Amino acid sequence: MTPPVVSVIVLNYNGRRWLAGCLDALAAQVGVPAFEIVLVDNASTDGSAAFVRTEYRSVRLIESESNRGFAGGNNLGAQKAAGRFLAFLNNDTIAAQDWLSRLVSVLDERPDVGLATSKLVLMDDPSRLDSAGDGYLRAGGAYKRGHGRPAADHGVSREVFGACGAAFVVRRALFERLGGFDESFFMVYEDVDLSYRARLAGFRCWYAADAVVRHAGSATLGRASETAVFYGQRNLEWTWIKNTPRSLLWRSAPVHLLYSLSGLAHYARAGRLWPALRGKAAALRGLPAALRSRRIVQAGLESADSIESQMDRNWIAIKRSEKSAG
Repeated sequence: MTPPVVSVIVLNYNGRRWLAGCLDALAAQVGVPAFEIVLVDNASTDGSAAFVRTEYRSVRLIESESNRGFAGGNNLGAQKAAGRFLAFLNNDTIAAQDWLSRLVSVLDERPDVGLATSKLVLMDDPSRLDSAGDGYLRAGGAYKRGHGRPAADHGVSREVFGACGAAFVVRRALFERLGGFDESFFMVYEDVDLSYRARLAGFRCWYAADAVVRHAGSATLGRASETAVFYGQRNLEWTWIKNTPRSLLWRSAPVHLLYSLSGLAHYARAGRLWPALRGKAAALRGLPAALRSRRIVQAGLESADSIESQMDRNWIAIKRSEKSAG
């Protein structure tokens, strides 16, 4: 049997209602060499695993005994996968028929690119964007490029800072070299952290505008839930501390403090101050571990020269635009 060139890893937690659309779209993929579908069920209680086992027998089903979060669940799938490319796809998606072939061709044609990310459009309104890859602010936070804007505005493929974890492909060798997703993050920002570390290792990230995926968005977590706010506010600090090269870390520290305080003010207005504060407190408690991770990341640093040039400085305008888009 021919081994798969690419493994598509779908992580699921109580998402049975999305699975038929996601898996049927994957089964209809064209133009890609041999690929496998690996579904990791994160201890769902809604019958997801039984549904896949019965209705999608060609899908490799991996059942975790506990909810390992986005990072741990996807790492489990990667460990079991056989492809030399790893595609990560959220369960609340419907991929275009040529989605996988478009992403794989990017990595085939561009050896300096480590990750290729998709054009994510809204499930209920494909004319509008969910994400055209991830951007990163010099102030130390991430954002979804083009979120809520007309999809036609981001019709050109280009280099971006990072890949959105909802739909991207990464070289398996790079993923393993980086140690996969940081499982201490559990969920939120683990894709930003992976992209940042890939850049520090000398690899680029490419946004493929012709690799289109419809995405419901935050189907498991909830965009502004207390859980999402807690992990987001904790993990953005760890991402910044772990990965930012020393000179940039110190130069950007004042604006990062202002950025973090403005985030707390935003969540206070939104009635989510308490989970945001808990996130910051958890980030401080985890600072020793984050600093240990930083030593490992910075010791393997191969490329820091171009990092700052890929970051956006006007964080106030970008975050205002992002909040207004919902």
